[in-house]
Amino acid sequence: MITEVEISKRALKQLKKVPVRIIKNLQLWIGAVNTVGLEEVRRIPGYHDEPLKGKRQGQRSVRLSRSYRAIYVIIADEKNEFVFIKEVSRHVY
Repeated sequence: MITEVEISKRALKQLKKVPVRIIKNLQLWIGAVNTVGLEEVRRIPGYHDEPLKGKRQGQRSVRLSRSYRAIYVIIADEKNEFVFIKEVSRHVY
């Protein structure tokens, strides 16, 4: 069960420029992953957790609002697996 989340330096920098509600939504998502695990959180319809296609194949996105997404990958090392948030950005429709 994946319950650990790490945030890249790039994503931390991007979080300085987003509205406070986006930061709170990301904190809620991270808290849920820490508590019940990634697989359970993926089942929550409001987050629209989905795999990405094309150049971003292998990455996943989670919806923080209608406009903002957190892009993440799952990293596995010798000891465990964890979520690595690569970026937080506006979604282009």
